[in-house]
Amino acid sequence: MFEILCDNLKDAKNKYNIIIPWYIMTSRENNKQTVQFFEENNYFNYPKDAIKFFIQGELPMVDTKGKIIITEDGIVKEAADGHGGIFEAMFKNNIVEDMKKKGIEWIFIGPVDNPLAKMVDEILIGISKEKQVLEAGKSLVKANPDEKVGVFCKKNGKPSVIEYTEISKVMAHEVDENGDLIYGESHINCNMFNIRGLEIIGNQKLPYHSAFKKATYLDEQGNIIKPNEPNAYKFESFIFDAFNKLDDMLILRVKREDEFAPVKNREGTDSAETAVELYNNFHSNN
Repeated sequence: MFEILCDNLKDAKNKYNIIIPWYIMTSRENNKQTVQFFEENNYFNYPKDAIKFFIQGELPMVDTKGKIIITEDGIVKEAADGHGGIFEAMFKNNIVEDMKKKGIEWIFIGPVDNPLAKMVDEILIGISKEKQVLEAGKSLVKANPDEKVGVFCKKNGKPSVIEYTEISKVMAHEVDENGDLIYGESHINCNMFNIRGLEIIGNQKLPYHSAFKKATYLDEQGNIIKPNEPNAYKFESFIFDAFNKLDDMLILRVKREDEFAPVKNREGTDSAETAVELYNNFHSNN
């Protein structure tokens, strides 16, 4: 995945004769492995000094009774705070300051689990500049009412996204006079911010969402418990909860076959197998 995404940057380097800085947010759990992977692969022949790693924050996990969970080592069990934690992590690790020193104006923030993510998109940047917005996102037409994707909307007049776990069945199936889904613009986590937008968002706290997960823990008798079913809640913020910190945003609808091959599941829909097929199809047709 990293190598495929790096190809975006190398193509832009060849096309525009410029080296685009690449900031990669890792977690405490995978930072060492990620850095080691880059070193073992010679940073995919991209300039090493153009790549900077930084670690996202963590939040305590609790059990179903609201009690904090303890790890096998006897300390509070924590989990990464979601992709919305990128804003706080960028400021804590002086990433925004580094961007300002480099004269960076536009920042693409996207996922590592989509090999078709277009990290360098001249059209998105150009339209954003023309419309004079400080943030932009990409959308796809929702495949069906029950597709597990967040959808763009407005809340209290501000840009926002309703996560698929939080939208009601009625809203998900609601259509307009043309029979199109009213909430049908999928958020695919391909986002762009102007540096001034990031400064406005700053360190503002985002709301937390809970996720029910399996978590190994130390019980009150000192036994290590490895559950077979979800037993604990982790808390995370989502990047789209920052959208409403700004007054308006641009949404660019793109083609699913060109820019969306997510890897979310071990097998079946949105798995590595389907992503490979979509990736190969894209490059066979372009």
